[in-house]
Amino acid sequence: MSTQRISDKVAAQLRALVDEQQLQPGDRLPAERTLAVQLGVSRTALREAIAQLGSQGLLVARVGGGTFVAEPAARARQALDEPLAPYLPLFQGDPEYRFDVLEIRHALEGATAWHAALRATDDDRVRITQAFQTMMDAHGKDDPAGEAQADAAFHLSIAEASHNLVLLQVMRGLFDLLQTNISQSREKLYTSATTFSPLSDQHREMMDAVLAGDPERARAAAHAHLAFVHTTLRTLDENEARRARASRLPSPHG
Repeated sequence: MSTQRISDKVAAQLRALVDEQQLQPGDRLPAERTLAVQLGVSRTALREAIAQLGSQGLLVARVGGGTFVAEPAARARQALDEPLAPYLPLFQGDPEYRFDVLEIRHALEGATAWHAALRATDDDRVRITQAFQTMMDAHGKDDPAGEAQADAAFHLSIAEASHNLVLLQVMRGLFDLLQTNISQSREKLYTSATTFSPLSDQHREMMDAVLAGDPERARAAAHAHLAFVHTTLRTLDENEARRARASRLPSPHG
């Protein structure tokens, strides 16, 4: 029997163990050594089976911390993220992928803001307000990556207020893609004086519309913001390419 077939068999045993012992999300499985003896398998086959179930979103293995039954949200996110995994090298090597992500965000975030305006609880409103303030405080600290992350956290606070698990997990996956390769032009989006003011106004309008419980206004604010980001990034990229071409021209004094 091949190693792969053995690990498949062990994975099935682990699934049965979780079911038989009625383990709940967050529950820890027995230690690796104990599990190997209990199932009558090698620790190598056991590790392969745990990795297999981890890739399927059933288990979470923490280095030095044991193996746990995954939370439902983690399983949902794994199911959504897994189809994108083969494309990550392409995304990371080609900055054009940002615009594909922005197009999808444009389609999703209008709906996200709409639902958030209708469903946000008092706690949600507090989190959105805090995320907005954190984003504002992050500006001017010479940390464009941190500023971009604060921006993402603000948008995700609105997604959380939509109380739609699928929307939230898709949004998280999209922002993870954006964070994999923060390009120079994207950094400039957060450091340029000419873009910070309109970005701040757009984010504030999104927040105010959600807090006011006005879904039409919230959707329009989300769309206006993403249209601005798309156009600005295109302009920044074009300007950078133009400067790069100019730098390759022979010097008139040479």
